[in-house]
Amino acid sequence: MPLLPKPDLLINFSHHPLSLIDTEVLPWPGNVKECAQLLRNWFAPPRLHAAVGLNMIGSSESLQGLIAVINRVSHSDAPVLVQGETGTGKEVAARAIHYLSPREAGPFVPVNCGAYSDDLFIAELFGFERGAFTDAKKNHAGFIEQAEKGTLFLDEVDSLSPKAQVVLLRFLQDREYRPLGSSGYKRANVRIIAASNKSTSYLLSGEHFREDLFYRLDILAVNIPPLRQRSDDIPQLCQHFLKRFSQEYNRPNKVLSQRTLAWMSAYEWPGNIRELENYLHKLFVLTESTVIDVADVKGLPGTASVTHMTCESSTGLMDENTLDSFQQEKARVIEEFEKNYIRTLLQRCAGNISKAARLAGKERRSFTRLIEKYGVDKNQYQTDRYPT
Repeated sequence: MPLLPKPDLLINFSHHPLSLIDTEVLPWPGNVKECAQLLRNWFAPPRLHAAVGLNMIGSSESLQGLIAVINRVSHSDAPVLVQGETGTGKEVAARAIHYLSPREAGPFVPVNCGAYSDDLFIAELFGFERGAFTDAKKNHAGFIEQAEKGTLFLDEVDSLSPKAQVVLLRFLQDREYRPLGSSGYKRANVRIIAASNKSTSYLLSGEHFREDLFYRLDILAVNIPPLRQRSDDIPQLCQHFLKRFSQEYNRPNKVLSQRTLAWMSAYEWPGNIRELENYLHKLFVLTESTVIDVADVKGLPGTASVTHMTCESSTGLMDENTLDSFQQEKARVIEEFEKNYIRTLLQRCAGNISKAARLAGKERRSFTRLIEKYGVDKNQYQTDRYPT
């Protein structure tokens, strides 16, 4: 066997969710065998799977903070509660925790708790043996057994009934379970990650979720920021999704014009990343041009939810050939959006500032400052219906 020349060091180009490439200088391990093992550790399938599958796109401070929390949480084996609005990527975060943890080689088993009734959830959670009930024709491994040495992800955990919550709480306390129809208990080796799109105050209100179960799950907490709090990531997300659709459909890649990017970044996306992804999917399929402009978007069916205010405000933008920088165009779109939004609210509320402020989710003083900032005349909207 020919001898390999001894290098002074190794350069490890390993994929990492924080960036496209993370370069690390490693000392020469001493011999070829140890070097081979080192490379196997770095480039093992689970690690590559983690890097490729996380889909954490963006460079905003909010996203970097989230990734830092995920990295810290992944080193523990304690239960995790992931909270965030619908469409923010709670399962993506849960998968990241799993694949960055010591359990990365084990299974990741996602379960939508809202899809199961009381008895069915318990049967699927613990599994059952043949003859446990009428339709039990053979032994069935439950979610816990399927996730052995790995992670069990319970999405929409707040949708569990009181009965199912008690069962889950008991399991978290004892770490043991008994399949239906079995006479013996099994010891579980599984990590639990739960997720909810409800706020902590809602879960602790005492009406919907057991407080003791909440604290059992909330030993480690991960809060996913909504897309409106990381709007700087929208251009990168758009590029990522459009490139993916290009590969899926085997068609030339499409890009968004600067003007389109500006108003898409100004929109708040109440459905978060899922809404953005679905919207871009629609744009990719239904537009013919490789450069998608606002004019193309306005003519598409089913786009009113996004373009209702934003596209209307975009008509005042300058010609494509004289566009300013992205930030300037974004600021202009936001300004037009705010002016149109204020006028629409005042018209709906007949000039009543207090009512308009409540609908906008703002304090009266802040809403008044916006009115003054844009020189909107509230008097033209006032009627006898609502005194100011």
